[in-house]
Amino acid sequence: MNVAGDMSGVLGWYSTHRLPDSRAVLAAMAQRSESLTPPDAFADVPACVAAVGGAHFVDIGDGCLAATGHPRLAEPAGVTAANDAVAAVARALAYGGAAALGDVLGDFALAFWDRRRKRGILAADRIGVRPLVYATAGNWLAFASSLDALRAYPGVDDALDEQSIYDYLHFHVCPLPRTIYRGMRRLPPGHWLAFGEGIAAEPQCYWRMQWREDERPPLPDLEPRFRNTVEEAVRTAAGGDVAVGAFLSGGTDSSTVSGMLGRVSGRAARTFSIGFDAAGYDEMVYARIAARHFGCEQHEYYVTPDDVVAAVPRIASHYDQPFGNASAIPTYYCAQFAREHGVQRLLAGDGGDELFGGNERYAKQQILGFYHRLPGALRRGFIEPATRSVPLFGLPLLRKLRSYVEQASPDMPARYESYNLLNYLGADNLLSADFLASIDRRHPQALVTDAHSPFAGSALINQLQGIDLRFTLADSDLPKVTRMCELAGIDVAFPLLDERVVDFAARLAPEHKLRGTQLRWFFKHALRDFLPPEIISKQKQGFGLPVGAWLVGHRPLFDLAAEAVHSLRAMGLLQPQFTDELLGPRLREHPKYFGTMVWVLMMLGLWLQARRR
Repeated sequence: MNVAGDMSGVLGWYSTHRLPDSRAVLAAMAQRSESLTPPDAFADVPACVAAVGGAHFVDIGDGCLAATGHPRLAEPAGVTAANDAVAAVARALAYGGAAALGDVLGDFALAFWDRRRKRGILAADRIGVRPLVYATAGNWLAFASSLDALRAYPGVDDALDEQSIYDYLHFHVCPLPRTIYRGMRRLPPGHWLAFGEGIAAEPQCYWRMQWREDERPPLPDLEPRFRNTVEEAVRTAAGGDVAVGAFLSGGTDSSTVSGMLGRVSGRAARTFSIGFDAAGYDEMVYARIAARHFGCEQHEYYVTPDDVVAAVPRIASHYDQPFGNASAIPTYYCAQFAREHGVQRLLAGDGGDELFGGNERYAKQQILGFYHRLPGALRRGFIEPATRSVPLFGLPLLRKLRSYVEQASPDMPARYESYNLLNYLGADNLLSADFLASIDRRHPQALVTDAHSPFAGSALINQLQGIDLRFTLADSDLPKVTRMCELAGIDVAFPLLDERVVDFAARLAPEHKLRGTQLRWFFKHALRDFLPPEIISKQKQGFGLPVGAWLVGHRPLFDLAAEAVHSLRAMGLLQPQFTDELLGPRLREHPKYFGTMVWVLMMLGLWLQARRR
């Protein structure tokens, strides 16, 4: 198989002419593999390419490497700058080939060409912070850090994939390894792909999370190790000659990162918080508590419905495939706010929930899991038949019992999706018959089953976290933060996803993460003398946008959404009657509930409109 060559030409060409905002740092190569040359024109690439996303290109004679993000080796002796770290990675790959990927740390997407072996390696980081997408065009392999860049390569199949549209409506993102385009794939986290003449390789795994449930180190020894590990991870993420700040939502993770940033820098951490003037959504009071506790230089911005209307079309089009996580809006405004205040890199707290047991569904699944401790004969032979006969208009207690049994009955991983909005609304009610005839409705569950399979024998909390590492982090939360920081023109790092923190979490006993239904027990216990008590005891809320309330109460936002949703109906995707009901009585009666689906459909419609222009 031929592989695109000269990185300099395509990197400069796509960044300068195709993508003026420099989204595609690692672009599809354009020459044959044997003519790979160092990028003489690299200095001419816009400066924001090197600043946004950490673009690097190094040539070490035996090979050359292009990378996004912050790749480094475990022991970078003598490394004094980012490019030195990347050169060390290139030398390791030249010496050890793909086997050396286990020693490459940090967040990255990389392409390495080995001149001696005349073969190359594509690789994505362990957690999936930096995307790498690829496609075949004839006997060529093209790859990029962006689907938009990949589409520009001649001959790549960029027809929309109906299955990915259905999967998007199910997950609210396009789950990997597929993409919104039929002929393009995303390399899964912790995977690599060989390329070169005559090679037709499939992605191979070089790293996967492995929970070590049999290790039980003494709790008093774990607490100082954990605090030191997090502190060192923040020190690494804040390193380099750049102005660093931190997202501060007032939650456990962002407060921890912000406090540690002040500790490692020796000065007041610059923190940035977003608020909403909507009851039940604004957490600014907790952000202020954390900022006062740690002596932060706090900056605050309140997002308004007009801000949403102004930003949504631009945000929808900036993503290289549909993206329905509404938290992208406050993330963008927070990143933009930080950049306006001179910050070049933000530290984000993403990953703490998925590593230390912080998502609310973990407690719910723990409760559902109690049902499976009953004898199977009792469950299947008596309880389930009896509860199915309970009338829906029966006593409230009986209705709750029926609902519990219905959600608890499936085994894992089917129970992971005991509630899903698309399933609840009914695909037949929402989507046209012609569209449904073109897709496999079982595909979303097949993806969940595939993500679950490596962890099938683990404790329940580790099964759930293993699935979430892929769907919540790699598919949703990380693209939310990285793409919005990119749009704002600022770099981002995730210290709680540092390999040292991940390794520590892998060795943590299941009951230390979820004690009964108490979320992230160890994390809070270990930081009880570091975090403010109000942060320790607060209920998890997150960075959510008051979507439903604003759709109902702000006419310009509703009109924007309605136009986008109607465009999907005009395409033949949606059922006309359901569309009218969704935008009418259902949204007004239950804004928070049905507003989510309106938002997901709006973002799909706006994305498609942007691609047609």
